Amino acid sequence: MTDAPSEKEKMLRSELYDPRDRQLVRERRQARLLFEALNASRDNETKKRRQLLKELIPQGGDSVWMQPPFYCDYGSNITLDENVFFNFNCVILDVAEVRIGARTLFGPAAQVYTATHPMDAQERASGLELGFPITIGEDVWIGGGAIICPGVTIGDRSVIGAGSVVTKDVPADVFAAGNPCKVVRERAAGAR
Repeated sequence: MTDAPSEKEKMLRSELYDPRDRQLVRERRQARLLFEALNASRDNETKKRRQLLKELIPQGGDSVWMQPPFYCDYGSNITLDENVFFNFNCVILDVAEVRIGARTLFGPAAQVYTATHPMDAQERASGLELGFPITIGEDVWIGGGAIICPGVTIGDRSVIGAGSVVTKDVPADVFAAGNPCKVVRERAAGAR
């Protein structure tokens, strides 16, 4: 007989889970303490910021360039390739895995939401939640104020217009914008 999966295991498998679980509450609190320290740090405290980012985002925090404030749920569910940039006031709700490719840029107040709630009101009233992974490719630019919704994949080299709400996958090499976000045009190599 096998043990029942933990709430964290269910969360990471995109199953309904209880966010009030002790382990999850403890891990979210640890992330909050780290990003609060990061957000309170001074601009000239680069070593302190680098150490806090490495603790908060163990899988890529060593090369991320971030303008605080920054907010996330866990940090440990975020994987960053090299030289990812976050401008001021970005949010990642990482109850599921978030993978971000190298040299991807986030404008101010960009938000990445893996977290969601059941559509059925009775099920939602139970307090259970779920999340779906998000993948953002290499050399992507997410414009300021854009929202990336649960389960979305954005292809390499694409640009997401400011204020867009991305509810569906976006292919590589396009400019997409709007609410809901739609492909506006393909981007030619080297296009500005």
